[in-house]
Amino acid sequence: MKKPTKCYIYTRVSTAMQVDGYSLDAQREKLRKYAEYEDMAVAGEYSDEGFSGKNIQGRREFQRMLSDIQEGKDGVNFVLVFKLSRFGRNAADVLNSLQTMQDFGVNLICVEDGIDSSKDAGKLMISVLSAVAEIERENIRAQTMAGREQKAKEGKWNGGFAPYGYQLVNGELQIAEDEAEVIRIIFDRYIHTNEGINGVASYLNKHGYVKKMRQNNTIPGFSSHFIKLVLDNPIYMGKIAFGRHKTEKRLGTRNEMHVVKQSNFPIYDGQHEAIISESDWNLAQEKRRQNGYRRERIHDPEHAHILSGLLKCPCCGKSLYGNIAKAHSKDKYTRYYYYCKNTAGSTGHPCTFRTNIDQREMNRLVASVISAMVRQPLFIDAISEKIGKAVDTADLEKQLTVQQEKLRQVLGVKTRLEKQLDSLDESDPYFDRKALDLQRRYDDQYELQDQIEEEITALQDQIRIVQQENITGENIYRLLLAFDQLYNTFNEAEQKDLMRALIERIDLYPEKPKNGCWIRKIIFNFPVPINGQEVRELPLENEKTLEAIAVLSHLQEGK
Repeated sequence: MKKPTKCYIYTRVSTAMQVDGYSLDAQREKLRKYAEYEDMAVAGEYSDEGFSGKNIQGRREFQRMLSDIQEGKDGVNFVLVFKLSRFGRNAADVLNSLQTMQDFGVNLICVEDGIDSSKDAGKLMISVLSAVAEIERENIRAQTMAGREQKAKEGKWNGGFAPYGYQLVNGELQIAEDEAEVIRIIFDRYIHTNEGINGVASYLNKHGYVKKMRQNNTIPGFSSHFIKLVLDNPIYMGKIAFGRHKTEKRLGTRNEMHVVKQSNFPIYDGQHEAIISESDWNLAQEKRRQNGYRRERIHDPEHAHILSGLLKCPCCGKSLYGNIAKAHSKDKYTRYYYYCKNTAGSTGHPCTFRTNIDQREMNRLVASVISAMVRQPLFIDAISEKIGKAVDTADLEKQLTVQQEKLRQVLGVKTRLEKQLDSLDESDPYFDRKALDLQRRYDDQYELQDQIEEEITALQDQIRIVQQENITGENIYRLLLAFDQLYNTFNEAEQKDLMRALIERIDLYPEKPKNGCWIRKIIFNFPVPINGQEVRELPLENEKTLEAIAVLSHLQEGK
């Protein structure tokens, strides 16, 4: 007696809604009728609903079916599917799964395609069709990217949110003046001061600049991550970059994609107006490259120019920097000064301040001012109250939750688009147009995902900064309370770090006053309690103020 032929039925749809003939019920009905007509006994039915055919990962029923075949559970001879696309769309997955089945004596029949892998031409046809389906998908993607590159070559914006500093008007970039001011400040300070990325972000946050809230910018503060993105984007010099981020397959996977930032990419002249000049953008890039490595110290490694960059020239307003006079043959003593660079060389800006200020004298003077300030009882009481206060990041954490939800929504849209791509009918006369449109929308989601992920990174960076600043702030307050006991025990590098943590800038007189105090005003990085009020500026111009009197008396004591 002939052994009965047994089969499994496998059905799959990518979306909950399918066109007639592709629904799960329709697939099952046709497969059951085919089995009946061929005198096959259906030993089991497996069905995946709402899963893409791009790969077999996540298709639990498909994997359960393969497992049952390997275990010889029902002794089946065939697996029936409606079409090859229901079995899978990735060529490697299709062939690997088919090979696994055939290793256990089970073949695949694609009813609608008329393919039987047990026949001589069957497996070849499966190989060809699955490869063609994958190539077609890649071609659609390539066409989409080619269209985007052509748009970039024409200098047009390629879609997505407008970068900060611009707004989209009828699909074209136009300068948003309320945002462009910040962009100009970022480039100006990064190029023309000794500030790095963190310094520029700190300057904006401490001087009351607030980031405009919009779809792709929900953090009111400026993070170092945001500054870096601005400095590295050629859009601000009137250019359009193409391929700064590329969607690539993740190594070790067959179809898992991820966005990779590219170090080299083409840049085209844009049709939009530039916010900064090309020369300024190039200067910023040069400084970015220089800051990528640490310079070696040429002179005494134990010496640090403690107030370099904090002291401001009374003539031109630029920073004073450390200078060294080599040891004289008579006393063999190396002298260190603060001076204005703008007075040196033919390229320097006009500046009449040609005084070299002795570093030891200025360092002692500033330390004396801080010492006198922290000795005040009201100051000690106010600082003591600040220590131990909890930091509030609730608003930032709420924004982070919103962005994470947006990311989940984008990932959901991507999944739905994948399913719609998989469910397209190749016989549809509009197949190519529909596939191209879906692929374009799919790629847009990758760009949106990248933007949201950058926003999440910036928010996490901002939360971390707030928390670190709170810890750092408490440390600074504790240091202030013990300033007299600790400062002179620090080495010069530690003293420099402390001064930078405390002070934003020090304004000087153009000539040394009779009382010997060069300092006109000290501006701190954070509000300090002076005479019962919290202020950031400590003026030393009025000798009647308690602070000035305390400083001068302290200076007299040190003579």
